[in-house]
Amino acid sequence: MNFVNSDLDKNITFVRPAYFIISGFSGIPNIKYYYVFLFLLFIVSVMGNTVVMVIICLDQKLRAPKYIAVFNLAFTDLFGSSALLPKVLDIFLFDHPYISYNDCLAFLFFYYTLFYMQPLNLVALSYDRTIAIIFPLHYHAKVTHRFMFFLIGFFWFFSITVTLTLVCLLTRHSYCNSVVINSYFCDYGQIYRLACDDITPSFIFSALLTVLILWLPLVFIVFTYIYIGFTLTKVATVHERVKAFKTCTAHLSLVAIFFLPLLIVATLTGVMHPHARMINLSLTSAFPPSLNPVIYVLQTKEIKESVKKLFKIRSHDNLLIVKGV
Repeated sequence: MNFVNSDLDKNITFVRPAYFIISGFSGIPNIKYYYVFLFLLFIVSVMGNTVVMVIICLDQKLRAPKYIAVFNLAFTDLFGSSALLPKVLDIFLFDHPYISYNDCLAFLFFYYTLFYMQPLNLVALSYDRTIAIIFPLHYHAKVTHRFMFFLIGFFWFFSITVTLTLVCLLTRHSYCNSVVINSYFCDYGQIYRLACDDITPSFIFSALLTVLILWLPLVFIVFTYIYIGFTLTKVATVHERVKAFKTCTAHLSLVAIFFLPLLIVATLTGVMHPHARMINLSLTSAFPPSLNPVIYVLQTKEIKESVKKLFKIRSHDNLLIVKGV
């Protein structure tokens, strides 16, 4: 088999492999049981996020600016898990570890674009909760439909732009040694480390993105909740404090589910077994999309009421059909 394709461009030759080999889960004992678990997470993610999106579209009461960000979070979770998990199962469960160079770059683009949108969505929701609690009388003036559409649109533009930059940087590398990616997907960090030329630009950009898209949003969210907590201490009654805090529980749960696994992996990388690290990294991609809709349905009063109303109407219609009315 022809291993590499070479493209001559003036004074420089870029050596691009015909394919990459994904080897992340190879050698892990009883890993097929884990694939079943990933498949179940994928089904829950598809069903849960679809339900949230449909409810927000159908219920007029959920047309507030906040639910633009909730809808967008469900959208990115749905398509993010759809971009990742079926391909992971195809690679490892059905033993198709080979992926072409162009397909790998396309997969990387869609996955990272959707993955980067998750913490940015959490920033939008954090801003919404902060204004609602700190400036309740000015909430409708500050958090408008126009503002939320603009904010989400800017986040999409930013996410797409930086991911395109990642892909462009990878196309400037030559791959003349190994083509084995030690990850469960086309991982940007693993791919540029396979290059046999200068990887400094890719390394610097990767570190910059880690700060901009992961740690900076986390710092912003933590700061907003410190500010909210400080403000709640000034509220006159305990009942008002509890009521204000309840409006934040769903968002806090989403933040914890997304960031805590990443913090654990980052902290324990040096002492964690490579197999355990791979499993934990894959869970950081699979868990949030499947749990986010469950959390919002269970902890958000408006969505919970909409779900009950929807199922009540469906049950009533089915009863009428059974009775022949």
